[in-house]
Amino acid sequence: MKKVGILGGTFDPIHLGHLIIGENAYDECGLENVFVMPSGQPPHKENSTISDEKHRSTMVKLAIAGNKHFEYSDFELNRKGNIYTADTLELLTSKYPDTHFYFILGEDSLLDIEKWYEPARIMELCSIVVTHRNDGDDTLLNKHIEYLKCKYNADIIKLDVPLIDISSTNIRERVSQGKTIRYFVNSEVEGYIYKNNLYKEVMDVE
Repeated sequence: MKKVGILGGTFDPIHLGHLIIGENAYDECGLENVFVMPSGQPPHKENSTISDEKHRSTMVKLAIAGNKHFEYSDFELNRKGNIYTADTLELLTSKYPDTHFYFILGEDSLLDIEKWYEPARIMELCSIVVTHRNDGDDTLLNKHIEYLKCKYNADIIKLDVPLIDISSTNIRERVSQGKTIRYFVNSEVEGYIYKNNLYKEVMDVE
């Protein structure tokens, strides 16, 4: 079976923190490649304003162009309506029957995963790679991992990553305030943001 990671997100914009997480997952989990997958309209953000899909997908392509084991995927962008992770994984496993997927998410998301749509199906269809900042207390996370393993027979891998204090929200705010975003995003994404006058007004979306 091929081992493929899924790094999903709004990516508005994609930044170096996202890329570091994807690279660490690729390396630590022995993945063949990582699908970098911009989301459509996530159900939990349906009242938020998200940048046009064209801009977000272009920024992802620019950000990963120099990394041969990152692969852009428009799998969720091509679907209409609310996008649920369980449905995405079901469709992916049907399309790629020879592949085992590793779904990469953050610590806060894992702690809330039972609030997601059909969490049992998510944990049945993939391994979960949960990122943890390696300078923080992981007591609560470790306890929750064991709980999910017992309840759902989940395969969960904890991935310690460097503390990178960057968020898409902060980047949008900095652009709207005329502050530099150099080294928050790569130079191609930075240029694209300025060329297309993105984030002149702060949007309520991470």
